[in-house]
Amino acid sequence: MILSPLPIDDFPAEHRLDGNPDAPNLVLLAHGAGAGMDHPFMVQFAQLLAGDDIAVIRFEFPYMIRARAEERRRPPDRLPKLTECYQGWIDALSGSGRRLYLAGKSMGGRVATVCGAEAEAAGVIALGYPFHPVGKSEPEKWRWAPVLACTRPLLILQGERDTFGSRAELAAHRLPEGARLHYLTDGDHSFKPRKLSGLTEHDNLARAAELARAFIQGHAS
Repeated sequence: MILSPLPIDDFPAEHRLDGNPDAPNLVLLAHGAGAGMDHPFMVQFAQLLAGDDIAVIRFEFPYMIRARAEERRRPPDRLPKLTECYQGWIDALSGSGRRLYLAGKSMGGRVATVCGAEAEAAGVIALGYPFHPVGKSEPEKWRWAPVLACTRPLLILQGERDTFGSRAELAAHRLPEGARLHYLTDGDHSFKPRKLSGLTEHDNLARAAELARAFIQGHAS
């Protein structure tokens, strides 16, 4: 594998880089709808996953960049604009010679999965995939299309109590071939467990990073 320096000067926007810039595996990590790349979940997961062999790039969608500049909350852009932004980052990294993994938290994971239908990537990692809107689990509300259309190996890491798709709700559904689903014990949408579980949020984040690392190493060639 011939690696080129990461084209940091040509990146579409401000970003955060964790891990070894010369790592052979590169994870592009998008944020969820309500919090940007510096949210504690994003920071902790990226730092737990990154290492000598894995670099993690966190970035923000245009609406979040604007919200940061204006210091106020803004609603997310529509899915086509989010996908266009994500694809811009994929394009910027396409010549680096690294194995690229598309990843994201919640909404960012949905966008990463959409891009996984056509992008040249080694795999997709969705952290808390939003299978349906909260409180709206009618069959027509489920967001299966990106999961079914994804042509890349797909890893979904889901809290057991996730209100966007819990273990109990997903028990009746079968994922397509090429998709793997792992549950974080007693976790909510951000993988946070209840005290009675005996686990902490950090425990589940560390487990999520461990599963993501195994997924990446399992697809290294």
